[in-house]
Amino acid sequence: MVAATDAPTASTLHVDFVRLLEIVRAEYLEMPGLRLTGRQAQRLWALDAATCDALLDMLESMHFLRRSPMGDYMLALRD
Repeated sequence: MVAATDAPTASTLHVDFVRLLEIVRAEYLEMPGLRLTGRQAQRLWALDAATCDALLDMLESMHFLRRSPMGDYMLALRD
């Protein structure tokens, strides 16, 4: 039997999402030439499509990542 406290809460989901953001940022910083499609990122980090899209969209909106004309996500250039 699963206790009610074992169900994910909005708070734990937020913490998990923030942790995933940190992981993806660390990967791109460790490998600045990394270029991934959404599907490749989904496979690399074992994410469902919705979560992966949300992560990549968030990092793009933060100007951490940018998309190439081919749709690859890469580290945004710093000025």
